[in-house]
Amino acid sequence: MGFKVAIVGGGGRVGSDAAYALQLGGVVSEIALVDANPDMAAGEALDLRHGSSLTSNIKFTSSNEYGIVNGSDCVVITAGLRRKPDETRLDLINRNVGLFKGILESVKGCTLNEGATIVVVSNPVDILTHLAAKSGILPEAQVLGLGTVLDTARFRSLLADALNLPAPDVKALVLGEHGDTMVPILSAATVAGIPLTSYPGVDEAKVKDVFEFTRKSGAEVIRLKGGAGRAVGVSIKEVVEAIALDKHQVLPVSAVQSGKLGISDISLSLPTRVGRHGVVEIIEPQVTDEEKDLLHKSAASLKEIYAQIS
Repeated sequence: MGFKVAIVGGGGRVGSDAAYALQLGGVVSEIALVDANPDMAAGEALDLRHGSSLTSNIKFTSSNEYGIVNGSDCVVITAGLRRKPDETRLDLINRNVGLFKGILESVKGCTLNEGATIVVVSNPVDILTHLAAKSGILPEAQVLGLGTVLDTARFRSLLADALNLPAPDVKALVLGEHGDTMVPILSAATVAGIPLTSYPGVDEAKVKDVFEFTRKSGAEVIRLKGGAGRAVGVSIKEVVEAIALDKHQVLPVSAVQSGKLGISDISLSLPTRVGRHGVVEIIEPQVTDEEKDLLHKSAASLKEIYAQIS
């Protein structure tokens, strides 16, 4: 049985990089690219189609009309206005909420497959995930945000680079908001099962420096090349394939919180088991008092913003 993914904003950098990552993964069977610019969407679909014989048998369609979203198992929303180098993700809120609400209205008019999911990537992702979850299009558990999956990937990769270690060996979580109040869970960080803090050559100052660079990395990529894409694309692939394959994989996706660590009534990232119909279970991690306090501050910051737009 096939698995169809619709990518709203599929003609843009993030949407097309996600489509390419999914093509290389070979798990999904169909990708529909929806974009306000029909030529960009058609061009990306054609470019991807050209590589099908060397990658995987995926059907590609494109349009500026939402009809091609019908029959989707997962709708990935990447469309949005790009963040400026000196702008925080939350500064985007006033510019992006109107656009996002229009997208939700269009998706609402589509016929999705039973148990379908929505994966929000557009920024500010936690605010927009909460909007989508509260929109009534799908049950809340079937709405996820990319959350800190990307920040976690960046942090692990940059730590590995700084410590001259294989990147897959470094396990370190970033939780909370995908933005300025994100929280590194250093108490649980490991290298091949060894606590990070006890690994030879690792000191707290170096780890904190790497995290600060992680926090600023999105803005740095925008400054250097105009926008992030590659790492976002593979992060989206990780989430979509966890859904498609019903992996029950634990990922730091953004979802509506209802009490873990005392956080509720907002969407942010905590370790979450992700399966075929979205959130299977939100896991309460063991964190230090300081980390818990920072996560509460992250939630409070997001609630303050959400109250201004809802």
